[in-house]
Amino acid sequence: MLKQRVITALVLMAFLLPALFAAAAWPFAVLSLLLMGAAGWEWGRLNGAGAASVPMGLLLAALCALALWAGWAAAPPALVWWAATIVWVLGGAFVLRGGPAAWPLIPAAVRWAVGLALLWTAWLALAHAKAIGINFILSVFCLVWAADIAAYFGGRAFGKRKLALAISPGKSWEGVWSGMLGALVLAALWLLADASWAMDSPSLYTRVSARFGFLGLALVVVFLAAMSVVGDLFESLVKRSAGAKDSSGLLPGHGGVLDRVDALLPAFPLALAWVSLT
Repeated sequence: MLKQRVITALVLMAFLLPALFAAAAWPFAVLSLLLMGAAGWEWGRLNGAGAASVPMGLLLAALCALALWAGWAAAPPALVWWAATIVWVLGGAFVLRGGPAAWPLIPAAVRWAVGLALLWTAWLALAHAKAIGINFILSVFCLVWAADIAAYFGGRAFGKRKLALAISPGKSWEGVWSGMLGALVLAALWLLADASWAMDSPSLYTRVSARFGFLGLALVVVFLAAMSVVGDLFESLVKRSAGAKDSSGLLPGHGGVLDRVDALLPAFPLALAWVSLT
């Protein structure tokens, strides 16, 4: 299993890194478009779409391509980010409160539409973050990764109170708090790096702190770390409701695309919502 995970990771990095560090924004936008199309197919499978799952994935990829053609990757409407914020905060609370048993009670057409809309918004946020600059997109990626890593080790070391036993038994409140602390430490270090070296673009942390101050930055970072947990729990809830361990087997050793990007889905649009105020 470890060998398989490493091989898959190396293959992904071989495609991802050149696209991410390319001078133009379109290679990363196209690569992430293909991945989101696969995530749309996974979403359909997890939500009972059956044979319609492939058309759902193709539709999502087509909608992403249409937005790219329209120039939205470079200049998207800010309203998109705030609409996503409302859906993730209010909708996320509603869905997590209901748990896995309540998810199938929502009409299938609603689940399909909401899932595709959230995936499309996440793709647009990824593409726009790349258009802003490497330093910016990496600052958001690393916030989610730092929160996840810190939550894992903090949960293992201190975890006692379960966060959502019916959804993800391994997660604890201590892990969540550790993740938030890890994200705050990363933000502080990144601010120092921004001040010390010339970057291609201001990071998320520099832009937010310039507008809202250090206290405002801390609140935004904690909020984004918390919402990354919501994204993770949301995908786990959908899989548990479908009786699936992974979203698919597209990434051997890693599961599916949704398994890899679940925490990123709310983090990028919500980060851009705050940046739109700067």
